Amino acid sequence: MEDFSFPKSSRLTGKKQISLLFNKGKSSLTFPFRTLILPVEDNQPRVLFSVPSRNFKRAVDRNRIKRMMREAYRLNRHRAGDASVMIAYIYVSKEILPYSIIQEKMISTLCNLSSNASKN
Repeated sequence: MEDFSFPKSSRLTGKKQISLLFNKGKSSLTFPFRTLILPVEDNQPRVLFSVPSRNFKRAVDRNRIKRMMREAYRLNRHRAGDASVMIAYIYVSKEILPYSIIQEKMISTLCNLSSNASKN
């Protein structure tokens, strides 16, 4: 049975870790996400979800998008394999996209992550 939980230990927190990810991480764009990835020695991936207030002024909209991103990640994180990385998903679209598109693109980024990890 697969574990679909998203515990706090899987979330990226702490200013030092986040600034390290933003300064040294590799960036890629899979619309509607800009993804920052940094390999670490940790045993599980740690994830950060961000929606800029520049694009969405209302907190209700930002929170809705983050909920959809977290749900798509939670259900599909097994596709990333055993990659031990820090990941930041930054939502770059100017409009709220349907969950089906967000999930499809999340799967795409996770599959790319697993294929890149297997090459290294």
